[in-house]
Amino acid sequence: MAKTGICLILLAAGGSTRMRGADKLLQQIDGEALLRRSARAACDSRAEPVLVVLRPDDAARLACLAGLAVTPVISSQWQDGLSASIRAGLAACPPDCTGVLLALADMPGIRAGDLDALIAAFPADNPGAICRAAMPDGSPGNPVLFGRDHIPALAALKGDAGARDLLQRHRDRTRLVALPGQRARIDLDSPEDWESWVGTRD
Repeated sequence: MAKTGICLILLAAGGSTRMRGADKLLQQIDGEALLRRSARAACDSRAEPVLVVLRPDDAARLACLAGLAVTPVISSQWQDGLSASIRAGLAACPPDCTGVLLALADMPGIRAGDLDALIAAFPADNPGAICRAAMPDGSPGNPVLFGRDHIPALAALKGDAGARDLLQRHRDRTRLVALPGQRARIDLDSPEDWESWVGTRD
């Protein structure tokens, strides 16, 4: 498989605060933890390397990645929000990568083919490009692939909004890539989210 130069950062350091005591990333889907399911999809894609950002001393999440070709990255400031995890992942990216694919570990519908669709849509000769997953009706979602020109701005993010403001500023250079069904929008933050998704999963 030809190298794409795309580094995938799987963001998995969140605290599951809305799960009322359960760890959402360790919840089982078809006998597999959600985190492992997401990481396996990343490994099966054309992105390389695959970095998984975790909290310090999170042995349970780390253990469920056993045997997968991923590189764990620790976000020591994970409590500062999503941006801290993005910064930790970026610090571990190869300096010569052509782009960074940011993926959320709590999106169960995302598959390797969806990640590859974003990579295929990305113009390798345009380091300022952005490819963003979308719903079939064009509503934007996740994951998002940023060309290397955006890495300094991503590294300067603060708080828990992630790259929302950055994406808003660069709507004109963002290519939307439609994914089937609800894949680009469904994330599982609460027990109610899980119940709803189980009843409608594709």
